[in-house]
Amino acid sequence: MELRKIEKPDYREIKAIYTGAFPPDERAPFRLLRKRAEQGMADFWIISEEGKSIGLAYLVTYKDLAYLFYYAIDPSYRGQGYGTKALKEIIEMYKNYRLFLALENWKEESKNKEQRIKRHDFYLNCGLHDLPYKLKEATVVFNIMGSGNAVEPEEYKALMNRYVSFPMKCFVDFRIIKD
Repeated sequence: MELRKIEKPDYREIKAIYTGAFPPDERAPFRLLRKRAEQGMADFWIISEEGKSIGLAYLVTYKDLAYLFYYAIDPSYRGQGYGTKALKEIIEMYKNYRLFLALENWKEESKNKEQRIKRHDFYLNCGLHDLPYKLKEATVVFNIMGSGNAVEPEEYKALMNRYVSFPMKCFVDFRIIKD
C-alpha cells in the first residue's frame, strides 16, 4: 500500500471514489477540494495498491489543526486492512497536529446504524478517541473524534473561515456545538 499526494491526472479516479463514498449532503463541490489542495490549503492523498487508486484522504490544515475532512476506501478493498494501515500512517504523518474528523452519530436511530457503529469502532481501533463537541456543517450535525486534545469552537471556525473563504463562509453554517 502506498500513500501519495494527488496530482492532476489522478482526479478522475479519485472523484469516483469520493462521490461513491459520501452522500450528496455531505460532499463539498469537488472543484473546491481540487482548488484548495492546489492552493496549499489542504492535503489531498491517494491511497493506492499496486498502482490502482483504492482510497483517498483529504486533510485541511491550519496552525496545529489537521481536519480529516474526507477519508474513504473503495468498497471492493474494504475489510482487507488497507483503511487501517493508511489511517495509522496518516495519524503518524500528522502527529504534530491535533488531528480530528467528523462522523455520523452512531448512537441515534438510523437506517445505517450498524454501519455507523462499525465506522466508530474502526476509528477507535486506529487510535482516535471521542471529542466532547459536535460539529455542524451546513445542515448536517456530526460527532467528532481525534488524536489529540479537543478542538475549540473558535479554532474550528478560524480553520473553516480560512478554507472556504468569502462568500461561502457567509452562507454556510460551519461551527462546533458544545455537547
